Amino acid sequence: MLRIAKVLKSNGIEGGLLVSAPEFDLSEIQEPVFINFDGLPVPFFIESCSPHGSNKYVIRITDVKNLADAEEMVGRDIFVEGEAECEDDQTPDFTGWTIFCGRRKVGLVTGFEPIPGNLCLYVETKDGEKMIPLHEDFIVGADPQKKTLSLDLPEGLL
Repeated sequence: MLRIAKVLKSNGIEGGLLVSAPEFDLSEIQEPVFINFDGLPVPFFIESCSPHGSNKYVIRITDVKNLADAEEMVGRDIFVEGEAECEDDQTPDFTGWTIFCGRRKVGLVTGFEPIPGNLCLYVETKDGEKMIPLHEDFIVGADPQKKTLSLDLPEGLL
């Protein structure tokens, strides 16, 4: 599944949704979109879509007909079937990069595991090698010249 948008908030009382889609034009989506509920993708069709500022849309999707239904969607990601394509069609390799969490140096990336849907990095820390999921929500910044990756990791992940 390829993440294409995120529901930011409800819009109106008839089930409208304000969504952010920085890399996709939702008005051109004809196939079903999917929203995860209890870990399972549920299909919906976009019934209407109108631009709302830069990279945002107000959409109406099937079976979301009122404010209560729309509120259940807030904060959820919207997906389509497919996979993200890297420019060179390969998984990015962060081997040799230094990982930071805040100002604290976590360790050096020694390899990676391309688990479907979630790239994981092997990081050599002072306590031994750890596997860290590289989720977009954790990334604070990256400096390819210095080969550093700044992450905001949840408490207890390390």
